[in-house]
Amino acid sequence: MRTPSWISSCLRRRCGLLFIAISIALVVGIMVRTALLVRSAGEVSWDSSLVASFLLGELFDVGSAAWWSIPLVLLLASLPRQFFSHTWARIVSHVAVFLIGFLLLFGATAEWVFWEEFGVRFNFIAVDYLVYTTEVIGNIRESYPMPWILCGIGVGAALIHLAVVRLGWMKQWLQNADESAGRRWKTAATTSVVCLLFGLVLSENALPNFSNNYNRELAKSGLWSLFAAFRANRLDYEQFYPTMPRAAAFHRVRKILAKDGSRFVSSNEEDLLRFVSNRGPEKKLNVIQITVESLSASFMARYGGRENITPNLDALVPRALVFDECYATGNRTDRGMEALTLSVPPTPGRSLIKRPGNEDLFTLGSVFRERGYSTQFIYGGFGYFDNMNYFFGHNGYEITDRNSVPASEVTFANIWGACDEDAFRWAITNADRSFKEGKPFFQFVMTTSNHRPYTFPDGRIDLPSKISGRAGAVKYTDYAIAKLLRDCESKPWYRNTVFVIVADHCASSAGKAELPVQNYHIPLMIFAPGGQIAPGVVKRITSQMDYAPTLLALLGWSYPSRFYGWNVLDMPEGESGRALLGNYQKLGYFKDATLTVLKPVRQSVALKYDAVHKTSESRPTDPSLVDDAIAYYQSASWLFGHGGQRSFETEKPESHVALRN
Repeated sequence: MRTPSWISSCLRRRCGLLFIAISIALVVGIMVRTALLVRSAGEVSWDSSLVASFLLGELFDVGSAAWWSIPLVLLLASLPRQFFSHTWARIVSHVAVFLIGFLLLFGATAEWVFWEEFGVRFNFIAVDYLVYTTEVIGNIRESYPMPWILCGIGVGAALIHLAVVRLGWMKQWLQNADESAGRRWKTAATTSVVCLLFGLVLSENALPNFSNNYNRELAKSGLWSLFAAFRANRLDYEQFYPTMPRAAAFHRVRKILAKDGSRFVSSNEEDLLRFVSNRGPEKKLNVIQITVESLSASFMARYGGRENITPNLDALVPRALVFDECYATGNRTDRGMEALTLSVPPTPGRSLIKRPGNEDLFTLGSVFRERGYSTQFIYGGFGYFDNMNYFFGHNGYEITDRNSVPASEVTFANIWGACDEDAFRWAITNADRSFKEGKPFFQFVMTTSNHRPYTFPDGRIDLPSKISGRAGAVKYTDYAIAKLLRDCESKPWYRNTVFVIVADHCASSAGKAELPVQNYHIPLMIFAPGGQIAPGVVKRITSQMDYAPTLLALLGWSYPSRFYGWNVLDMPEGESGRALLGNYQKLGYFKDATLTVLKPVRQSVALKYDAVHKTSESRPTDPSLVDDAIAYYQSASWLFGHGGQRSFETEKPESHVALRN
């Protein structure tokens, strides 16, 4: 096959290998994009935007290749002039082409797996996975037939190498690889500068506003998105998002928060400290909060689930206070923990669980400790993951995780941690100890079983471990929760204990909309076997960050608060509630069937949400809703950066009395 003259011209340079590498990257990029299109054929919009997705996607493929090729260019320029005249050096060159193909295909495979799980290109989650390599590599080994996959990638890389050889590209390049040093470095310098500038100019923020988020994700490149997520580890709200004068933001958010009848006690307008008065008498009940990994509301029969994988939770509904319209703030465990513990909006970038300076904050646990409670964080896995142990440990919680219990206390485990039955048994042991010491207790229990590879002890349910996938894992967790409640029935503290069942986030966050509301819908149930909290149904929209103040209201507690959530049980007539939800970059405010989304580069858009058909369509923004969203997110971001969410535990006891008065 005759090689076109312009390709031959590119190959007649020492850095001709760069042309080969980028060509392979572009071909693999097209293959990945096509495969993802086929995988999501029923979700994408088959219109002209799909053509734009592929064209823009290739641009980002070039951009990512330009960045990772700079070290290759510099390496090639530094090799001596006669280097490629040696036979062994030519063999190394062929091996290098094979390795380039292997690594690109390995990345393509990883993209496919990530898309299967999350429905998006690499993002912050992938960055976290690079940090927690032990769990991630173990998860991959337990979930996929890696030897066969690696063999398949090797065969694909060999075919790519063969194609490059058959095209004659390797021969042409090696014939012209002995350039003079001056020419090599001149070409290398020019190429590196062009690649660097191209990478700096290219930005995912410049992508058009696709009406379908799947089309927008197809327009990205996985490796480029990984770079972008790493660089955007923390986003400064006031630099990137729509803003208003700070005083106006705090004035507006104070007005919103006061709807639950709380009274602001600070003269500083930039302090949300207020006193929450709830009707007594106070109930000094124990609380076991079961935070379930990836429990979408749609798994339950009450919310449309048809697989019968939550029979015990469904049976508990008539005996519990059920919040039918509860929405998670994010799509990661650390976001759920943040909202349930701190009662704050999901500010851009990483959650507060992972940020520096997250010690001694005002938490749900600090309210319990002020009344003499023992507060405990119990996790079936290793608590260094997602910075859990550091956060809870530096905010007054006792830690129980897989590292802190004897090996004999673990009856079944996978890479993510001990099974839910084990974690629940540890919770009961801690509860018994607190009761013996004469202390009431509040427990934050985090499950692990509903997570790939979806393995659990045999013989518990009618679905097999692993091969039944997420359905089996959900049903096992449902079984384990029912067993926990049965095991607690014989305990002297049982009827004086409140059991909370809530999800950290949904099983999937992918959807056509940028923030698909239906994929933030989670269960929230509060069960008091002693009858202290009456069963019922709450229809008002409830944010995950409303959980803490609503629970404290059910206990009849009055307390000083820095929570952003409110007691949804005691709101003005006609108040429909609101939910705040985000995905690291996009920040949502859901109210009155309208989702207002704040985006970087100071943009805001609005979507009308159809709860029946679970669809969203664009609509003009409502200035009032936009201002509400800005007030929430701008004030929350500013407060965390300026110490405005500190705990009262570091203050003198008499200050607590002053706040009550």
